[in-house]
Amino acid sequence: METLFPPEIQALKEECERYAQEELAPLAEKLGEIDDVPTELRDSLGRSGLYRHIFPEEYGGYGTSAVKICVAREALAGVYGPADTTLAMQGLGGYPIVLKGNEEQKKKYLPRIASGELLSTFCLTEPEAGSDVSNLQTSAERKNGKFVINGRKRFISNGFSADVAVLFARTPEGGARSISAFILEKGMKGFNVAHRIPLMASHDIVEFEFKDLEVPEENLLGQVGDGYKLSMHTLDLMRMSVGAAAVGMGKRALKEAIAYSKKRVQFGSPISSFQGVSFKLAEMATDIETARCVVYLAAAKKDKGDPQASLYSSMAKMQGTEAAFRCIDQAVQIHGGVGVVKGSPVERLYREIRPLRIYEGTTEIQKLIIASHLLKG
Repeated sequence: METLFPPEIQALKEECERYAQEELAPLAEKLGEIDDVPTELRDSLGRSGLYRHIFPEEYGGYGTSAVKICVAREALAGVYGPADTTLAMQGLGGYPIVLKGNEEQKKKYLPRIASGELLSTFCLTEPEAGSDVSNLQTSAERKNGKFVINGRKRFISNGFSADVAVLFARTPEGGARSISAFILEKGMKGFNVAHRIPLMASHDIVEFEFKDLEVPEENLLGQVGDGYKLSMHTLDLMRMSVGAAAVGMGKRALKEAIAYSKKRVQFGSPISSFQGVSFKLAEMATDIETARCVVYLAAAKKDKGDPQASLYSSMAKMQGTEAAFRCIDQAVQIHGGVGVVKGSPVERLYREIRPLRIYEGTTEIQKLIIASHLLKG
C-alpha cells in the first residue's frame, strides 16, 4: 500500500509508527492490561495529535480523513490495544457532533475532544438491541422543556473513563420508530455506570443505567428522528478503521511468528526451514496484505464521497478482522506451547482480536450489508 500513499500519508504513517514504538510501547509495558484510560495514556494520546485527524480544521482538527484514521489505528493496535480503543471512541463519540451538531455544540465539544481534554463514547448497544438497532428500548420523552431519558446501554467502550457521550434513544413524539441522539455529560444526575464488564482482553467497557436523566433540549443532536441515520453514518466512517486495527494486530502477530520461527530449533533446524511453517507464514503475509488493500480502498472511497463507500467499509471490516484472526491463530500455532502462555504477545493478540469480529457489526451483519448492496445492483 505504501506505493499508493501520497507523501502526506506516508509521512503520517511513519509518524504514527514512531510514536507507537518510541512512546506507546514503553507505556504499554508499564501499564499492562487495563480496564480504564489512565492519565498517562490520556496525556500521551492527546499530545500525539492523532485525534485531530477525525475533526474539521475549524474545530481544532486537521480535517476529517478516513485514510488517516486507518493509518493511525493500524499503527497503534499492534502495540497497545487500549490506545487503539481510545482513538476509536473519540471518533465514534465525536463524529456524530461533526455531522449533526449545531455551531454552539461544535464549538463547545469538538476542540476539547480533538485535543484529548475530553474523552468521548458512543451509546448505541442495549441488552435487547445489538445488531438490531431498530429495537432500542431506551426512551427520551420531552417534558417541561427537557428530555427525560430512561433505559440501559450495554457494552459501551471507554464508558468508565469517558467525559461525554452521544446517546441514541427512542423518541415517541417522532413516531413509533423514531430514534434521536443526545449529547450527555458525565455527572448528570441519573447517568450511572450500572456495572463494569470484564472481557477476555484489556478493555474499559460498561453497562450504563439511565433513571429519569434530564437532558436540556439544546443537547439534542440534529432533529428528533435523526438518530438512526446518524448512527449509521458514523459507523460508515469508523467501520473500515476496525479493519485497519485488525490489520495492525495481524502484522504484529506475523512479525512475532517470523522472529520465533527463526530462533526456535527442533530436529536440529530452525522451524522456519520446515515447509509446514514457512507456508503458514506465506499465507499469513498474503492474508494481511490483501486485507490492507481493501481497508485503504474503502477509506479512500469514503474520503472521496464515493456512493459505494458503505459497501467497501463493510468489506474492509469483514476481511480485516477475519484475516487478522486467521493470522493470529496461526501465529499461536507456530509458537506452540509458548503461544498459549498468558502474557506472551501472540496470546494477548489472540484475546484482543476476537471482539473485533463482533463489535461495530458482526461479520455476519457485514455479509448482509454486502449482499444487500450487490443485490440492489
